[in-house]
Amino acid sequence: MTVKNNRRKAELMPIALLTGATGYIGSHTCVELMTAGWAVVILDNLCNSSPVVLDRIAAITGQRPAFVEGDVRDRDTLNRIFSAHIIDAVIHFAGLKSVGESIAEPLRYYDNNVTGTLCLLEAMQAHDMRRIVFSSSATVYGMTDVMPLTEESPLGPINPYGRSKLIVEQMIGDVVVASPGWQAMLLRYFNPVGAHASGTMGEDPVGTPNNLMPYIAQVAVGRHPQLNVYGGDYATADGTGVRDYIHVMDLASGHVAALNRLDRPGTRSRSCINLGTGTGHTVLEMLRAFEATSGRSVPYRIVERRPGDCASCYAAVTRARELLGWQARRDLREMCADTWRWQSSNPGGYRGGVE
Repeated sequence: MTVKNNRRKAELMPIALLTGATGYIGSHTCVELMTAGWAVVILDNLCNSSPVVLDRIAAITGQRPAFVEGDVRDRDTLNRIFSAHIIDAVIHFAGLKSVGESIAEPLRYYDNNVTGTLCLLEAMQAHDMRRIVFSSSATVYGMTDVMPLTEESPLGPINPYGRSKLIVEQMIGDVVVASPGWQAMLLRYFNPVGAHASGTMGEDPVGTPNNLMPYIAQVAVGRHPQLNVYGGDYATADGTGVRDYIHVMDLASGHVAALNRLDRPGTRSRSCINLGTGTGHTVLEMLRAFEATSGRSVPYRIVERRPGDCASCYAAVTRARELLGWQARRDLREMCADTWRWQSSNPGGYRGGVE
């Protein structure tokens, strides 16, 4: 771990603490932050990620982020980090994120996601560090047919994962109200896809993916025999569900924009912001786009709907554009091309081999 004097050697380079940043979104955000001139300290327990990610970040950026292997629920580890580094802002990614798993193991999800955030906020307050960007989710919204979803749409998550995200949003909001000086950006992601353009970093879920794009890519590379499409009788163009897919590098740049917005005049102390493209695509549309881009055929079958899935979900993105000066730039072709470049170059992901 570096010491505070290293801050002086770095000519006062701002330092961000990223929890859970060896994961998919966090690792890409780390690259984007370091490219933008931030120094990064990563705290991660590696429960759903690989330390190989650190090598890939270093290869892309030319420098290795400081890394602490530890759990965000470990108060001693958090205090050591804040004592050793002059942290300018925190981006909080650490948490479990499978909807199905959260239904089967709700207590584990509340412990990781809610208790972990409680420990982090306590450490931040103890060390007078009060600027945070939180990795939230569109799962905080309720079931509705009214699209697009705005930040004022009714909230009502229907699974423990989504409820844990909403509880954390409310927890941060309460801290902001109670303690002067706090500033928070709560970023509600829609459906991240894609990979770094180098093909060296991407999404690497363990087992059968819960998300569509890595599932398609793993079928294309031979890790699974076919894609299961959950539901073919929705009231959509082709009967399959519609979602707002956003390139992970666009999502990463949204975090940089959020950090840059904190402390600027006119910024509210707590802001909820959707990060999406504002456009929905069906499952089969995504599959056909991937086939056209990769040149690979992806066999699939229509199976029963999953409980809790809605027909359509996509974001209203006006607030992100007006408040952050940010909008998604990469199109569907680029999402598919970057996904395939990553998966074809790393058929077994960071762990190597083919499962």
